[in-house]
Amino acid sequence: MTLAIDVHDLSKSFGPVQAVNRVSIQIEQGHITGFLGPNGSGKTTTLRMLCGLLTPDSGSGRVLGLDFPREAEAIKRQTGYMTQRFSLYDDLRIEENLAFIARIYGLDRVNQRVDETLEKLGLTKRRKQLAGQLSGGWKQRLALAAAVMHQPKLLLLDEPTAGVDPQARRDFWDEIHRLADEGITVLVSTHYMDEAERCHEIAYIFNGHLIARGTGDQVIAQSGLITFEAEGPRADRLTRDLAGKPGVDMVAPFGQALHVSGTERAALEAAIQPFRRDPFRWAEVPPTLEDVFIHLMRKHGGQEAQQAA
Repeated sequence: MTLAIDVHDLSKSFGPVQAVNRVSIQIEQGHITGFLGPNGSGKTTTLRMLCGLLTPDSGSGRVLGLDFPREAEAIKRQTGYMTQRFSLYDDLRIEENLAFIARIYGLDRVNQRVDETLEKLGLTKRRKQLAGQLSGGWKQRLALAAAVMHQPKLLLLDEPTAGVDPQARRDFWDEIHRLADEGITVLVSTHYMDEAERCHEIAYIFNGHLIARGTGDQVIAQSGLITFEAEGPRADRLTRDLAGKPGVDMVAPFGQALHVSGTERAALEAAIQPFRRDPFRWAEVPPTLEDVFIHLMRKHGGQEAQQAA
């Protein structure tokens, strides 16, 4: 196994705020790792440290075989980074934006590289279009083109599909998998559970701490979460009756169905027993990633509140 990222005890503070706290990440070359967590959890800070835009307070290891963070500049030259917000020039054409990026990287054969990148990302027919006139999905495709035209070995994507329609998101992810098949390692932050399920592995960060790591199935199994689903006319209305009962850690409506989850089976089954009657149909179901991440967020949020008290 060849590790593209192997860093340990990565930390970063901004004044009194500990944004990232002793995070260790190992990612195999050519793998896609989904980086999940609520807003303000430390995802963007971690990405920026890995690509050399921020200097960590502590932490060491290797990225792309280079010493981290001592060789940050060399790592940066082999890394593509796509920010949350579209950061190219609205008043330049697509081809002009890419030519500008090529010159920033000091690439040779600029025109040829622009043509090749346009072709790979399906942008050739739009090359004369102003970037500011593109839809959200096409802007993200252009931003990805700019991030990969220097042929990086590592691609860091910070919520790349936020605000993009479902078809554009699917097309974008098809492109990400194509790049991974070529050997590019991808670390992508996202809030979408369907995107997390498309990753080879996922990592969940909360308040600067990495609290879960593995494949989707592994993270679900490690949670120890047990979930029952109720179906029937307006089963979602049972939320207020079940929330907070002993054994019930979480109640989440899914349309007209309801997921009721906990980690203690006997207490959970006792809580739902009074509602196991017509017109509701109950069945034990595998927890979803969304169930697990909400559970983790509440669990660790409660622990930190107790420690603060």
